[in-house]
Amino acid sequence: MALTLLYILDQGTSDDRNTADGRIFTCLSDGTQGRDLVTGLRSAPDGIAVSADHKYIFWTNMGHPGPDGWTNTGSIQRCDIDGKNVITIIEPGTKTHTPKQLTIAEKSRKLYWCDREGMRVMRSDLNGGNVETLVRNGDVENKEHRADYLRWCVGIQVDEEAGYIYWTQKGPPKGGKGKILRCPIDGAGTAGENTEILFDHLPEPIDLSLDLAEEWIYWTDRGDIPLGNTVNRSKIPKKGEKTNHEILVRKLHEGIGLELDIKNRSMYITDLLGGVYRANLDGSDEKVLIPDLGTVTGIAIAYL
Repeated sequence: MALTLLYILDQGTSDDRNTADGRIFTCLSDGTQGRDLVTGLRSAPDGIAVSADHKYIFWTNMGHPGPDGWTNTGSIQRCDIDGKNVITIIEPGTKTHTPKQLTIAEKSRKLYWCDREGMRVMRSDLNGGNVETLVRNGDVENKEHRADYLRWCVGIQVDEEAGYIYWTQKGPPKGGKGKILRCPIDGAGTAGENTEILFDHLPEPIDLSLDLAEEWIYWTDRGDIPLGNTVNRSKIPKKGEKTNHEILVRKLHEGIGLELDIKNRSMYITDLLGGVYRANLDGSDEKVLIPDLGTVTGIAIAYL
């Protein structure tokens, strides 16, 4: 029987992101047999994904903060599934500013990610080549644009069959101005004319996940309770359709990471205060797997 393994990013416990010793932590799906897979990550790792062939783990690094916000030091790295052969496929300060959640489009063999202060949705080949900007919400050289929360792109997922990218724009912290949007897979077009706003006035949506077989979209929200610090879902809207969403899990502590285990009808959640959780896809039977792992961000699964 195949094992389900979790891969979890921990930014480290130091307040100084230049010295925090981040890591990739792995364990079984029940939280047991945990161990460090990769250590020494000192650039605020945030989003993580495992390729379907289990060959590689990919992750984003936000980089380092400065006096005027996060500096242009973001990068993307990968390693073998056993944690060996860590390489940087997008170097700091070159193609992306502050990368957040990322996902793999397996059919086209592409990485997609959101670039927060870069105000972009981006993609590249799996080796970091052919970087493209698909959505652009502002000028990355403009300090006022970079500081505008309403422009920030954070969570991302891709539906290759239907030909859509989904992403979140978090808005101000706890601000009630967050959005989930969608556009064609090759980009929003000039001035974003192909972009649909699926959900608006959300507390602060962060990471996304899709259950395409059952046509659900899931997301974490780190805004204020009772609507924030939650896991939510809705039926994926048809073009031009408005749907309601439901709250499945409440009272997270700055909810961030989300991964669906479709095979076992489960979801895995992380929050910034270190909690790792499991629940059924309808939100029932919620369990704390690890109460305090560190400063936890992204989470991914693999069947090995």
